[in-house]
Amino acid sequence: MNAITLHKMKFFAYHGVGEQERVVGNHFEVTLKVYCPMEKAMTDDDLDGTVNYADLYATVEAEMAKPSLLLENVAYRITQAVKKNFPTVTGGEITISKLTPPFKCDMEKVDITIEF
Repeated sequence: MNAITLHKMKFFAYHGVGEQERVVGNHFEVTLKVYCPMEKAMTDDDLDGTVNYADLYATVEAEMAKPSLLLENVAYRITQAVKKNFPTVTGGEITISKLTPPFKCDMEKVDITIEF
């Protein structure tokens, strides 16, 4: 299966259940993997035969800029935008990580992962 993966894209955004999270913001990482045909790109060296990963990044960036209470909602919106903007994508996986959870804890981050 052919895949494009954008690893650990960094964003500062305003997602969270707590009101303060939506005021002060937080650091997030997003990893997006999409499955798509690439035969034309491989044989003809033609960008039209694959998915432009700069455009994928812009899609993720636009959705991360919209505040949400839940990371699950952000991930869902990103997957819907990917499916709409890139009709050759046949599925994928997205992981969103909140790098500094807003409670006293000793952990690196918290993740949610959605397959689509």
